[in-house]
Amino acid sequence: MSEDHKKILEQQLWNIANTLRGKMNADEFRDYILGFIFYKYLSEKMEIFANEILKQDKIKFREITLKTDDAKEFLEAIKEEALEKLGYFLKPEELFTEVAQRGMGDNEELDQFDESKTNFILEDLQKILINIQLSTMGTDSEEDFDNLFEDMDLNSTKLGKTPEARNVIIAKVLTHLDKIDFKLEHTELDVLGDAYEYLIGQFASGAGKKAGEFYTPQEVSKVLAKIVTTGKQKLKSVYDPTCGSGSLLLRVAKEVEAVSNFYGQEMNRTTYNLARMNMILHGVHYRKFDIKQEDTLEHPQHIDQQFEAIVANPPFSAKWSANPLFTSDDRFSQYGKLAPSSKADFAFVQHMIYHLTENGTMAIVLPHGALFRGGAEQHIRTYLIENKNFLDAVIGLPANIFYGTAIPTCIMVFKKCRENPNDILFIDASNDYEKGTQNQIREEDIIKIVSTYRDRVTEKKYSYIANLKEIKENEYNLNIPRYVNSFQEEEPIDLETVSKRIVDINKSIEATEDAISKYCQELGISTPF
Repeated sequence: MSEDHKKILEQQLWNIANTLRGKMNADEFRDYILGFIFYKYLSEKMEIFANEILKQDKIKFREITLKTDDAKEFLEAIKEEALEKLGYFLKPEELFTEVAQRGMGDNEELDQFDESKTNFILEDLQKILINIQLSTMGTDSEEDFDNLFEDMDLNSTKLGKTPEARNVIIAKVLTHLDKIDFKLEHTELDVLGDAYEYLIGQFASGAGKKAGEFYTPQEVSKVLAKIVTTGKQKLKSVYDPTCGSGSLLLRVAKEVEAVSNFYGQEMNRTTYNLARMNMILHGVHYRKFDIKQEDTLEHPQHIDQQFEAIVANPPFSAKWSANPLFTSDDRFSQYGKLAPSSKADFAFVQHMIYHLTENGTMAIVLPHGALFRGGAEQHIRTYLIENKNFLDAVIGLPANIFYGTAIPTCIMVFKKCRENPNDILFIDASNDYEKGTQNQIREEDIIKIVSTYRDRVTEKKYSYIANLKEIKENEYNLNIPRYVNSFQEEEPIDLETVSKRIVDINKSIEATEDAISKYCQELGISTPF
């Protein structure tokens, strides 16, 4: 039942999102529709929470008005509890349903929506979104809700040229959303969370190159998550230094019974807001996640912390300062060289290793060039393998599986305490996928990659266990074809058969030419041969 409801909910939400599609591009209307869904979620959580408190008083939260006896006392008590348990507070009149119904005005049916019958709600709605943030001021959740709705400018002309036009489109969206049951009372289900992830993925697929900034395809996320949770049922912490929308962190949580704390850092402000919304909407308590907004390499925010599981899909070969001052930074100092300023791939690797616990596992997606490029990158690779022996596995992925780029990529897996310290596992999964406009790793491909990694098996043309001596002989070049020969031999050609076939073709051509010549003679024209 939950799977069916999830699919229905996904389609309903996507249909509502398309109400705004004609108004603006994908990454812009994403911020509005996801923001409104989040506001509805907060409202419903607030109402369920408050109604539970008020049960003994036999009154519903939405029924409390200025005329209600002891209204002020009720609201103060609920607010105190809500700020502690939920991290925010909404008044009864600020609930999503109340605003949506006010906006619909005298309209009774959505399919016969009369714009002239709507009520003006833009000002009230903007105040409510600000009030949600203001309710957290001075509390433990203040940072988690700070400017959370700043990307939802209800006065933007992208929504409509006039306030009235903007009001109509917003009223329609809210009314449509109000009709959808998120089923939040079924706490064992995460139907809305899954639907929210679906929407983020849909927006990513339509946002072109920009999508790579905030979203890792779920299939790749599954591989990373299953690798870093191998052999574990619970995690004390999971960290993503380039967390985007937070989807990869949440994916890790699905692979274990429990994650005590989530940590992440994201440079883009809009995406940082989306990550915090995503965490809260998936039921992660505000005290259990710590998402920061800053450039991870230049201004790390979790400086002295270490994490049991680390996952990342950093921007491929991004530029960074490579400032000489970083040679004394604990993250980079022991290597003797910094990653080149034109390619920060190994700077991210070094950063993540610094934050990895002794019993932890990290998995990072990188472009193939990181496996074999020379210079400083070769020096860092050599140090990681020869001096530290942290590299556990290299996994080649298919080309064209990421939004915005068609380049082939790989996953590098690192552990500080390796169960197999004398070798490195290579997996070539680059030929296993479902072909499409954007190639897709199938479920059976995920299972094969993960089982090969966990069982550490060798399979012809797919995986190979290379000892450290062999790696050294290759001068720490990790290019996968050096270790896994996936070359597909063509069937041998029978030249005698080919020769006979050519003879037969020539005879057929001669017969055709003779027939054409006869027709030309009958017509009294010269032959073309």
